[in-house]
Amino acid sequence: MGFFDKFFGDPNEKVLKEIWPIVEVINSLEEKYKGKSDEELKRVTMSFKKELEKKKTEEEKKKKLDDLLPDAFAAVREASRRVTGMRHFDVQLIGGIALHQGKISEMKTGEGKTLVATLPLYLNALMGQ
Repeated sequence: MGFFDKFFGDPNEKVLKEIWPIVEVINSLEEKYKGKSDEELKRVTMSFKKELEKKKTEEEKKKKLDDLLPDAFAAVREASRRVTGMRHFDVQLIGGIALHQGKISEMKTGEGKTLVATLPLYLNALMGQ
């Protein structure tokens, strides 16, 4: 631990403390999305887009996007499990949240960076980005 870390704390730990509650919410939504049919899961995307369309400014849309993040990530996790047989693990959810927030997430080979990318890609695609 470096000199400054002793006084100010590890900056990575601070980020993880902010992100972890979001991961817990996503995990709590897993059963809700597992219970949806394929058709219901497809309709979720349309409902997210409609919620975003109600917002007038870009700032309001970005705030709503952040509010939708747990449900959107839970939906992507379930879709991925059904289509590819791969389920996003907590470390991948953390990476996806960090990417959405404009942060850099370092991962080792084999930790599922491609799967991580699907989370913020889906979320930001809801706004046409």
